[in-house]
Amino acid sequence: MKDYHINVFYSEKDKCYVADIPDLKFCSALGETPEEAVREVQIAKAAWLKAARQRGKPIPKPLYRPAIYQLAH
Repeated sequence: MKDYHINVFYSEKDKCYVADIPDLKFCSALGETPEEAVREVQIAKAAWLKAARQRGKPIPKPLYRPAIYQLAH
């Protein structure tokens, strides 16, 4: 299985980096560096998936790909 895509960007409003996983609704994390934001979103992803399994919710397949990768096919 492919892993989930992670977007990372700097938020001027929050004055930190944000990492989010588009395939997992509301799964995001903050960090002072891009690397920290990615580490934190990996923790959030594990918690998101665990909570979904415990509640019997469907686990979405990793489908999101940025447009740059869609053009490469």
